Amino acid sequence: MAEAYLKDQKAIMPAAAWLSGEYGYDGFYFGVPTVIGRAGIEKVVEVPLSDNERDALATSAGAVKSLVAGIQL
Repeated sequence: MAEAYLKDQKAIMPAAAWLSGEYGYDGFYFGVPTVIGRAGIEKVVEVPLSDNERDALATSAGAVKSLVAGIQL
């Protein structure tokens, strides 16, 4: 990941990225495919998901939201 950043490789890698509508979610960090380059996370890559994958994503996103809500001051 550091090499992709330092060499501006525009590499596609999984990373925790701030979601702003991607995959239908908004306002929290979540592990998704991203493009990593000189600016860090330059883009969230949205890939087509099956219904089962979409359900699994919703379960995981719900867990992240619950965890974040539980630790906010």
